[in-house]
Amino acid sequence: MILSTTNSSAIHARRMTCCEGHVSCQNHVSFHSTVLEKAGVTNEDRRSPLRSAAVARVSWKRFFLPTLLLILSAGIVLRIYPSAAFKGVGFDEGLYKGYVTALVEHGMTSYPDISEQYVAIQSRLPSAILPPTRFLYIFAAYLWHQCFGSEALASLHAISIVFSILLLLLSTLFAWRLGGRAIALGVAALMACAPTQIHMSQHALIDGFFAFWALLCLWLLWENLRHPDNPRWLIPYAFALALLVLTKENAFFAFFALVVLLAANHWLRFGSITRTLLAMTLVGPLIGVAILVNLCGSLETTYQIYLLLVRKASVLPYAIATGDGPWYRYLVDLMLVSPTILVLAIGAAFLVRRSDTAALYLLIFVAASYAVMANVRYGMNLRYTNMWDMPLRYLSVLGLMRLGSGLNRFPQVWPALAVVTVCLLELHQYQVLFVKAPLYELVTEGLLRAVHILK
Repeated sequence: MILSTTNSSAIHARRMTCCEGHVSCQNHVSFHSTVLEKAGVTNEDRRSPLRSAAVARVSWKRFFLPTLLLILSAGIVLRIYPSAAFKGVGFDEGLYKGYVTALVEHGMTSYPDISEQYVAIQSRLPSAILPPTRFLYIFAAYLWHQCFGSEALASLHAISIVFSILLLLLSTLFAWRLGGRAIALGVAALMACAPTQIHMSQHALIDGFFAFWALLCLWLLWENLRHPDNPRWLIPYAFALALLVLTKENAFFAFFALVVLLAANHWLRFGSITRTLLAMTLVGPLIGVAILVNLCGSLETTYQIYLLLVRKASVLPYAIATGDGPWYRYLVDLMLVSPTILVLAIGAAFLVRRSDTAALYLLIFVAASYAVMANVRYGMNLRYTNMWDMPLRYLSVLGLMRLGSGLNRFPQVWPALAVVTVCLLELHQYQVLFVKAPLYELVTEGLLRAVHILK
């Protein structure tokens, strides 16, 4: 009887302890959830593997905005500060300067005359020169001159700086939309220190300017797939495609990759494709072509400009000497400029799962445009790959975060340290290639000599 009473008392005590512990556990969970909510961490942040860094006893989100602003400020300074060893005026820069000067002297109404003059001169030359159909870059520099009175070359250089900064901001925003705050922070840091991005800002070259419009089209297509038939995304998307066509003939490479993404959506389900989206994908470039035809004065003149460019570019001695190679030519050049980024991006590509729609989206864009660009005879140049910089760095950060998530202690700290290390390596590469070695054109021979593979 005594034993039975004792056992009953013990069982009752254990039940009370369990109940009290359960209440205490519930209170602890409730308190923990309240702290996270006050810190701004949502349930989505806790569930997503890409945003696992947001879940911690002390939220890092209070440091996110100051850190991001510090990174972006450093990237802006690196672009504005004149650090390049090459101080001369390149061949392309001289031609762009001539177009801007002609606009300044004769006004916008003279553009048909400029185009006809180009056809007349190009017909007599043995090799190609830059065409006036690269209108948007020239016009942006003309507007800069009208606003600030800068000389033509200085205006072109200013546009390169501005759009290199805008590309940094766009890359950060795009990465944020794709993967959240943590991955946006990493992409911002790597883009801020990207050697080719800084190089484009140091000279009056169109490729960084073109990369901005290509990446803008890529982002807006993503948003339209995720938010079908929304005018807030559809109209800017068509507008961006038109401006892409007005920038450079390389628009074909980016547009082809966008079409491949639309086709791949059938299997990978990035989002919803509607008839309106398909119509805008077609209408946007057509608007750009129509504007070019009007600027050149006639369809015949526009056709002659492109025909002469294709014919004469294939016999340009410099292009023959430096613009050819095997299909892996771009991989070789990227390995010379940003070896760590390329290795990390390739490694991350093998870790991408079908559920990683954002990573697949960027990977297919790079692969599709690569397939076209690597098959242009005498037309390969690392400057054309500027539009890959953000996708490659997104994949790199994704790979580092995946590695960090497998660590038991400090899973958020190690990826952050790795990103800082990669940034330092990238800045070292810029120092080697563009400060110690006065490179201007990004051709393989010059890169090999800069890193002392060739003496």
